[in-house]
Amino acid sequence: MGIFTMAEEGDVPSRRRRLVPASVFRPGKAARRLPEPPDGNLSRDVFSEAYPLALFSPARIWESLSAISLDGDHLARNGLFTNPDQSLAGTAFDILRTRVSQAMIERGWKRIGITSPTHGCGKSFTAANLAMALARRPGSRTVLLDLDLRRPGLHSLFGASPSGALRAFLEGSQPLDQLFVRVGRTLAIGFNSETVPDAGDVLHSAETLQALESIDHLLDPEIIVLDLPPALVSDDVLAMRGKLDAVLVVVDGNQSTAKDIRACEALFENRIPLMGIVLNRAQDRGLGRLRYGRD
Repeated sequence: MGIFTMAEEGDVPSRRRRLVPASVFRPGKAARRLPEPPDGNLSRDVFSEAYPLALFSPARIWESLSAISLDGDHLARNGLFTNPDQSLAGTAFDILRTRVSQAMIERGWKRIGITSPTHGCGKSFTAANLAMALARRPGSRTVLLDLDLRRPGLHSLFGASPSGALRAFLEGSQPLDQLFVRVGRTLAIGFNSETVPDAGDVLHSAETLQALESIDHLLDPEIIVLDLPPALVSDDVLAMRGKLDAVLVVVDGNQSTAKDIRACEALFENRIPLMGIVLNRAQDRGLGRLRYGRD
């Protein structure tokens, strides 16, 4: 795995002369979301049963989520790293989490989508490892959400059983605590059990925005990582305009082309800020020099 250098705002690298362009932060600032107290009269239910409004604090709602245990061997077989010492890629994800979290804090951002030009580039692998790396920070809260509605797969990566169809939560018919699970004390995950053929319509809806805002207000995570569909195969990712703060594009070192990357840049320009480009399956024999503090 490789991570392209993120340019500072104002830097304008030439896209046409470079085979694989470095990612850039787009100019402009997103409106900073101010936390709002939960409204007991909201139509969207939070819990499956009636609870006193006094219990509606992020810490208590977080603790109310069903806790699950994950099989470390299953995670390792799928390339998911519970600690950075398991692989050199684990170190790369720690670097990625720090750069992403610092950039988002500086801009007042909270929601980041992980996408790719086409299927098979490793976007779900990247979203899962990034979320776990973020969750390793003590005292933090990270939410990971499977919004690849046409081909949900995060539950298979984690070896978990989904609690239901995420569409029901997005449309407001299923409460948060019935679908989200908690891994440890710092990671909450929304798995999805059913495919959604009309995913673009669902993601376009105002109800989806309200669902994401309810996660913001009720769980109060520092960062929400959204595993999105590939960007170039449908309008699903563009349907998230106004619902995301930024996107990371994952490209595959064996199959993605410079044309794919340019197409993604053009797609997101002036629509959704492109935070960075992550190169998966990078062939770099020099990665061994990153070992430090290991035999």
